Amino acid sequence: MENVMMAKALAISIGSIGPGLGIGFIGAKAMEAIGRNPEATGKILVPMLIAAAFAEAIAIYALVIAFSIK
Repeated sequence: MENVMMAKALAISIGSIGPGLGIGFIGAKAMEAIGRNPEATGKILVPMLIAAAFAEAIAIYALVIAFSIK
């Protein structure tokens, strides 16, 4: 039982480090780009949200794997 819980904890923690960093970088660069060119907000916002959604999907996959460990 302890090994299963440790495996689940490691799967979700390791699987969420990358997406967390990725979403942080995406947001930081988008804010930097908007700060440099405020008129381009509309062109930056949609691709930023799509990239953040893809990065978040990786964390959801890690959660699914953690739940599938028996």
